[in-house]
Parts: sequence; C-alpha cells; structure tokens
Amino acid sequence: MPRRGYVPRLACERCRTPARCTVCAGPLEAPDERDLHCGWCGRAEPAWHCEECGSFRLRAQVVGARRTAEELGRAFPAVPVRTSGRDHVLDEVPDRPALVVSTPGAEPVAAGAGYAAALLLDGWAMLTRPDLRAGEDALRRWIAAASLVRADGQVVVVAEPTLRPVQALVRWDPVGHAVRELAERAQLGFPPVSRMAAVAGRGEAVEAFLAAAALPADAEVLGPVPLPGRRGEASPGERALVRVPPGSGAALAAALKSAQAARMARGVPAADAVRVRIDPPDIG
Repeated sequence: MPRRGYVPRLACERCRTPARCTVCAGPLEAPDERDLHCGWCGRAEPAWHCEECGSFRLRAQVVGARRTAEELGRAFPAVPVRTSGRDHVLDEVPDRPALVVSTPGAEPVAAGAGYAAALLLDGWAMLTRPDLRAGEDALRRWIAAASLVRADGQVVVVAEPTLRPVQALVRWDPVGHAVRELAERAQLGFPPVSRMAAVAGRGEAVEAFLAAAALPADAEVLGPVPLPGRRGEASPGERALVRVPPGSGAALAAALKSAQAARMARGVPAADAVRVRIDPPDIG
C-alpha cells in the first residue's frame, strides 16, 4: 500500500501511549482518517484499544504547534495563548502571564527577565530522525530555548532521560557532548573525521559513474545498496558511499565533479541521472 503524503503516527488520547500493531508491534496509521492499519505489515486494526489505560480514542503523536495551542487553550481558558512558527513568527512577547507555543527555532524572546518555565516536547521525534546530526541539532535547539528561561525558572524536556543529548542538557554540557560524539564518529569513520560523498541513482548508472570517476587512491567505496522505497513500491535506485581520510576531500570532490561534467557533456538520459552529495547528514 503506497504512502499517501504525510501520515501522522498515532497514540492514545488519554495516556499518550503509542498505538502499536498487535501482530508485529509496528506503528498504527489512519491515512484516510477512517481505516486504522499497521504502517509496517499493513494489517487492519478495526478494534484497537490502549493496553495501558483501556481508552478507545486516538490522537497524533506529534500534533504541531497550532494543535498544541488549541489543546492548551481549552485546558487553561483564562490564560492567553500565543503561537510562533511557520508563517507567523513572533520576535518578542510582552512581560505578562501567557502560554507561548513555538516550533523549534521560532521561539520569541520574553520581555523582562525571561520565561518562568519551558516545556520541550517531542524529544523522541527530534532524536530519532535519520540524520547524523539529529542529537546535536536537538541539543542545540533545547539549549537555545532553555536559555530564554530566567535564572529561577524551570525547564522540562520530554525525552528518554538516559540518552546522551538529554544528559548533556541536564548538565548544560554541550562541549562534553561534542567530544563524545566526535570520538564515536572517529570509530565509525563518519564526517567530520573523514570526508564522504553519497552517489545515488539507478544501479547501473551508479556503477558506471564510479568506474569512470578518477577517485583518489585512498578512497573507499561502500555499497552500492538499494535505497528505501515507499511501501508496496520498488526501490527508487541505489546509493554508494565514497569515503576518504582527511586531506583527500578536495581531490574527491574534484573527481566527482569532473565525472558528473563528463556525463552531462555526453547527454546522459534522465533515467540514468546520478545525484552526488558531499558529507550528507542522513547516512547514519
């Protein structure tokens, strides 16, 4: 069953426990807002109920700033709710009691001493992104938001407390987090310890491209491997990673650029197009 646009993952409306398939434990989805089925095995789930609290009502796990503001407005009807994000970003909010709901990076400054408290939601979603920099990006955004809270305020993060970025936030230790992150990347050979390029396209095109490129002698080719496709659809192609040690990054970039220019000069068909990215973040 192909995926139709963005499909939010669901959770119990009462206790927020993620809704899981009873067969494979995959996440439940409702792309047409009626039929509930598993996002992994496709099995229909017509009689779901929460195993933790018994509720039969569902909601999206990540609801967005606007939906969060609506829910808070109903919970605190006497308190003004302000939102900041997307098409309407606030630079500052006045020094008056209010609830401010913001998307990451759009937090307004609170006039006066700062916010009395900050609640950092959806930590699991930020930390589980398929991105090599997911942890450091989450920590950077958390620290930026927490720095807007006044000295005697409180900051609460909704995330697994044992995770390294969460511990770094609690200790206010971004330097220590960066040191340990760099050490792990050194063991795995990930950037910035190495330079890496991702070459993606149709399998035969990727192989031909790499064979024609004058790669540095110390280059290591990993793959190619099939790219993940949408459920029920064939893989959109393959991807190979080319890794070189520090000092060979410029030579690698030049070799790939020359190979790409030569292909374009020959008029390669669109079906054989190859995409090249240097140090892509989504390789982890």
